[in-house]
Amino acid sequence: MKIIHFSDPHGGGGAEDWMAYFDKRWVGVFNYRFRRRFQHDLSKLEKAVGYILDVKPDLAVCTGDLTSSGQPGEFERVKKILAPLVESKIPLVYTPGNHDCYVKRPWCVKAVKEAVYEVNQKRFTFDEMPCRMELGGAEVLMLNTSRPSNLLCSWGFVYKKDSRKIAELCEAEKKAPRILVTHYPLIEDNKWLRFRHALFGQGELVKLLKAQKIDLVLCGHVHKHFLKVDENGCGQCCSGSVTRNGNMVEIDYDNGTFSFNTVDL
Repeated sequence: MKIIHFSDPHGGGGAEDWMAYFDKRWVGVFNYRFRRRFQHDLSKLEKAVGYILDVKPDLAVCTGDLTSSGQPGEFERVKKILAPLVESKIPLVYTPGNHDCYVKRPWCVKAVKEAVYEVNQKRFTFDEMPCRMELGGAEVLMLNTSRPSNLLCSWGFVYKKDSRKIAELCEAEKKAPRILVTHYPLIEDNKWLRFRHALFGQGELVKLLKAQKIDLVLCGHVHKHFLKVDENGCGQCCSGSVTRNGNMVEIDYDNGTFSFNTVDL
């Protein structure tokens, strides 16, 4: 089984309505105008899509932050690049990032919900997460940990009801490698140094991972690729940002072991 994992393209743009200057979007727009647009190159996402279409993996995984400020126009630009992959026969899953769930404006919420439904090839809706699927020879658990947070922070949250649902799904006997797909890393070094970007409430999920009820967590959020895996490759893989660092991760699974290879675009 082969999986290709990418994350955090951060397609951005200007304010799309005047109310953006009165909610958190002005932070994302400012950040994009003066920083992200010089760091993130969407042509690398185009190359990633082309590579995936050529390799034809059993599963492609995107772990969030399609956008910079969660605005409809930003989603449309990135969805246009992803369209050949979405329309292909390659299974693709996507969980939203904190920048996709940036604010509570109805049109922004509608945009992220449409993106979840469309990019996931209409398999499930935003409100149906957490959910379980069998795709590409794997058991895939989809978990949304992204919600709007305050002006200065990019916190993620695992709600208790979602944690319980994942635990219930993990009670079933594993007949294939069980992979949890979410935006935030469950385990991160120096969490308190990254307090403004931290995930909260993940304790029970970490226990499931350590008990091998979950074999592999695929995540993004941190823009530099890192692995936290054991001798069998079980654990956590953060793919980094596909548009900032120009890479993604190719994961092969064979006879109980995951192996990882960084793909430079």
